[in-house]
Amino acid sequence: MLAIVDRLGEFRGESRFTTWAYKFVILEVSSKLGRHFWRRPTAALDAAQWDRLPDRLGVVPEDQAIAVELVGALRRAVRAELTDHQRRIFVALVVDGIPVDALASRLGSNRNALYKTMFDARRKLRAALIAEGYFEARPGREGEATREEQDS
Repeated sequence: MLAIVDRLGEFRGESRFTTWAYKFVILEVSSKLGRHFWRRPTAALDAAQWDRLPDRLGVVPEDQAIAVELVGALRRAVRAELTDHQRRIFVALVVDGIPVDALASRLGSNRNALYKTMFDARRKLRAALIAEGYFEARPGREGEATREEQDS
């Protein structure tokens, strides 16, 4: 409540007051949680992080061999296809499981920038996995560039 009262001068009346207050509280709490996340040390797993990825994705034991092969292909694609920035964001969000808000706070960025980076990274990774035969291309899918379009 004190934070809302302190920022009352920023309310421009373009929306209902309660809408503005809710949005302000959500952003404020999200920011504080993001800062708190980095104070709690996490165990560094290095190479084992990639081995644990199938578990994080809910793979059943019967599919473990396929999952290990797919994770290996994904790992190669991450190294070969993504820029350093995309790789850092992808590993932090997907492999390390860092919340988007916490990562945005740590990098001095915002959620939308990270979402855009992940969108581009996923598109590149999907194209690479399709090229290696792990997935089938979906014809006519808007927003997905073919391998040839990406290279040009």
